[in-house]
Amino acid sequence: MSIKKIAIAIDGPAGAGKSSISKVVANKLHYLYIDTGAMYRAVTWAVLHEHLDVHNQKAVERLLKTLDLAMEATETGCKVYIRGEDVTEFLRQPKINDNVSIIASYKGVRQYLVERQQAMAEVGGVILDGRDIGSVVLPKAELKIYLTASVEARAKRRWLEVQGTPNELPLEAIQRSVTERDEMDKNRKESPLVQVAEAILVDSSDMTFDETVTHILSLVEERVNCE
Repeated sequence: MSIKKIAIAIDGPAGAGKSSISKVVANKLHYLYIDTGAMYRAVTWAVLHEHLDVHNQKAVERLLKTLDLAMEATETGCKVYIRGEDVTEFLRQPKINDNVSIIASYKGVRQYLVERQQAMAEVGGVILDGRDIGSVVLPKAELKIYLTASVEARAKRRWLEVQGTPNELPLEAIQRSVTERDEMDKNRKESPLVQVAEAILVDSSDMTFDETVTHILSLVEERVNCE
């Protein structure tokens, strides 16, 4: 593959595998993976940790300047720090899942994190995933992908993922949560989930994880060779 490094924006709904797939693709390409979802989850963790009302937008936005949010790249993704504390292991808890869309809907939160994401992306050779990467964070990214899957496929993947863990939930509950999250993300006022016109649609409903990775790598190679 060419040594030219491009910026890759991967958007899509919750549970589509954006983060897991982006990490593997970034590793294979020797790119920097910036976990934007983890950044929003970290802010949500901080809000809940401080026992703030997630619906109190002003209180949430006041908290931002005290967070000292930082990220550290690792071979398997990245670690996230709040005030020097590694909070990565707390970011997939059900209470975070239930509240992150609310926190992410606030204009101040989005501005705070987008500024950090854009600064990190300036180095080139990066992959960012989220819900507004192609539309807001990296509008000039050389490759934009909209990665999705059916609600049923995404719920089942999440259900299999949490089996035997403290976060285990019935499949029906997970499917309901995925559907609700989709509606909230698509209809939020600030930077809603959207497939931009130039994004390539990748529906992984009937694809394995490895097949999805291989397909995205082929899209990267194709785009790099066109540059």
